[in-house]
Amino acid sequence: MERLSQVLSGLALTAVLGATPAMAQGAEFSLGGGLTLPLSDFGDVSNTGWHGLAAVSFAPSSFPLGIQIDGMYQRLGVEDFGGIDSDISTQIIQGTANVIYKFKTSEDSQFRPYLIGGPGVYNFKATGGDAGDGESSTDFGINAGAGFDVKLGSVGAFIEGRFHNVFTEGSDLNFIPITLGVRLGGN
Repeated sequence: MERLSQVLSGLALTAVLGATPAMAQGAEFSLGGGLTLPLSDFGDVSNTGWHGLAAVSFAPSSFPLGIQIDGMYQRLGVEDFGGIDSDISTQIIQGTANVIYKFKTSEDSQFRPYLIGGPGVYNFKATGGDAGDGESSTDFGINAGAGFDVKLGSVGAFIEGRFHNVFTEGSDLNFIPITLGVRLGGN
């Protein structure tokens, strides 16, 4: 346990020391969360859920294109069939690598719209007391969406929606997370 504490302390110190140079180079760190809306066949068996997002992005202020690497954790309830209550939910852990296109706005504007999209890796797992052994599957997918930032110096807020299509055996899984969050750093 003491060794784990030392490792975690070392990682925290490294993150703190590395954050200042990364921010000086234009990196933005994002934290957010919101609703996840299952669609199509996935929506037939899952309820609306929730998610949390952590991301780092690099977007030079003089160029409209940037990149964002993000991770998301999602949990969606499973529909009750025939009035039978069950303790099952779907857990999704994903990582995506995205290109960001930031629309040109005036220097005085605090409202900054953008488009985002790219490939990702998605892990699905049934969880809960009635989920059995909780088998999981990992598949590739793509996402695309839009959002906007409201910048106030080096801190800002954002809201975005993205359509995710995960290539699975049989029919693809589709869902839309709607995220509200904060961004720290950047130019």
